[in-house]
Amino acid sequence: MPEFLFKRWHGYHVIALFAVAAIFIGILTLYQWIFGLVGFLCLGVVLIYTIQAKNSFVKDLDKYISTLSYRVNKAGEEAVTKMPVGMLLYNEDKIIQWVNPMVTSFIEEECIGQPITKIDEDLYNVLDSDEKETSIQIGENVFRALIKRDERLIYFFDITEETYVKKLYEKEQTVIAIIYLDNYDEVTQGMEDQIRSKLMSQVTSTLNNWSKEHGVFLRRTSSDRFLAIFRQEVLEKLEETRFDLLDEVREATSSEKIPITLSIGVGSGQGTFQELGLLAQSSLDLALGRGGDQVAIKQKNGKVRFYGGKSNAVEKRTRVRARVISHAIRDFILESDRVMIMGHKNPDMDAVGSAIGVLKLAQLNGKEGYIILDPDNISRDVRKLMEEVERHDRLWAHFITPTEALEEVTNDTLLVIVDTHKPSLVIEPKVLEKIDRVIVIDHHRRGEEFIEDSVLVYMEPYASSTAELVTELLEYQPKQTKLDLLEATSLLAGIIVDTKSFAVRTGSRTFDAASYLRSQGADTALVQNLLKQDLDQYITRSRLIENAHIYRNGVAIAKGSPDKVCSQVLIAQAADTLLSMNGIVASFVISKRKDDAIGISARSLGAVNVQLIMEMLDGGGHLSNAATQLEGISVDEAEELLKEKIDQYFEGGKES
Repeated sequence: MPEFLFKRWHGYHVIALFAVAAIFIGILTLYQWIFGLVGFLCLGVVLIYTIQAKNSFVKDLDKYISTLSYRVNKAGEEAVTKMPVGMLLYNEDKIIQWVNPMVTSFIEEECIGQPITKIDEDLYNVLDSDEKETSIQIGENVFRALIKRDERLIYFFDITEETYVKKLYEKEQTVIAIIYLDNYDEVTQGMEDQIRSKLMSQVTSTLNNWSKEHGVFLRRTSSDRFLAIFRQEVLEKLEETRFDLLDEVREATSSEKIPITLSIGVGSGQGTFQELGLLAQSSLDLALGRGGDQVAIKQKNGKVRFYGGKSNAVEKRTRVRARVISHAIRDFILESDRVMIMGHKNPDMDAVGSAIGVLKLAQLNGKEGYIILDPDNISRDVRKLMEEVERHDRLWAHFITPTEALEEVTNDTLLVIVDTHKPSLVIEPKVLEKIDRVIVIDHHRRGEEFIEDSVLVYMEPYASSTAELVTELLEYQPKQTKLDLLEATSLLAGIIVDTKSFAVRTGSRTFDAASYLRSQGADTALVQNLLKQDLDQYITRSRLIENAHIYRNGVAIAKGSPDKVCSQVLIAQAADTLLSMNGIVASFVISKRKDDAIGISARSLGAVNVQLIMEMLDGGGHLSNAATQLEGISVDEAEELLKEKIDQYFEGGKES
């Protein structure tokens, strides 16, 4: 503050001082008029000086304020016109009314009087939302737009350098990958040393060429495992090629009867090397759980992206794991007081048949078992099976409703989940939450959603059905297993339904399991009766197929009427029938279900991975057999959404 402001001394205190002085001088005049006169003269002189000082102060203050206002206005003008911050004023119609020189520096054409789309179309749309700021790119520059809606004012801050540094940082982030040879042991088993060495040389040479081409640090850690370290920028390039390394290795080893396939688990994003390593291992487990021959990419607190998965899971030749799992399940059953068995919602023949098989496992080990089933939520073919079960008093007594199951649960109860591994799909999630010890037996490819903290997981994507897996577990029980006719028939029906009468996803072990069940008394005639269709179902299915059309690349899409309700089983049957037509490599059938959701069933001959497409719609399944359910949309909207995902599948990688 200027010094003259501190010299200000006029005011009420000065007036009071003059008044007191005048009173004392007046009293003095009464006694000594000469001294009083002199005093009044002096007081007058001081008063005149004070008035002059006040006038001078006012002039100086006015001059200072005038100068300060000019300087402030000049500084504001300099800030608006020369500071590196863009300013834009617009009216109610989003027409530009005024911009400062900063804006005109990066907008070459005249923009005043033009709509804001002249600057950026996304910015125009943002003004209709509640967002207070957004990022836009104009030419080679990136700006952060700060919106003041009350003043209809937009500030532009140049963040080009900040964005460049951020992208550079992201590109330089470390990525760790674990490369695993899926079927190395199976392929090389029984090979001569010379042939095995030649095969491994082909794989190693292909991997080394790939690492040199992309600048990847690659080291072999075991006979079937490699460690790769590279940058995020390299990962983005590999994703653009959809990891063609998988195809290169498969083709390089295709001279053998069974080509070697790779599974790659990738850990990326911010984090320590230890965290990235754990992410890579977790991604590899996920890729292997989905059948191998694919890449799983995981980021910390991010979603998982999958690439590959073009081939079916290779059937394991050894039964060692089945025997080990069978004995482990036996131990868990013996440690429990009872066993609860539960499949997925809208259970099919495989879910019910495998549940009956697990019930037999519990009974062989002297424990009570109960199968959780909602009688109001089962398909027609399962209803036929349940009618047979009801005539079987001993078996029917072990079926309970979800409500009854919640009442029967104890601290020592063991829960076995069959034919699904997703907690959102089980019949009664409350039972899953209430029981601590859970075993998962499933043949579907593993998805991102998974039942956590399971004490035992037996997932084999190569298997035709969960019924096949359970049948093998029964074979390896220490006690002599003897199934009655209905138990064996239920398991066989599960296998037949999932293999389409041994036509798809059928390996040698599938026939071994079917042969075992037949030896235990499974009735094939009863299976055929259970799977018989009603005439009205056949007509409905035919009408679905009648509406089919080829969308692209041999992919057929059929949809039902918006007001026509079809069961999930019927939708699946229509997709199977479509796949048998000439020129169709994949089929998708869309229809409304009785729960008002939209069901989509997908089938393929193997060239198209329908599992990836269904996972984009929060579904899942196998490479050649998958499905999903959508809520809150119409049949037509579901068709458009499906077409979008099919396009995404053919044109790029899949993010789940």
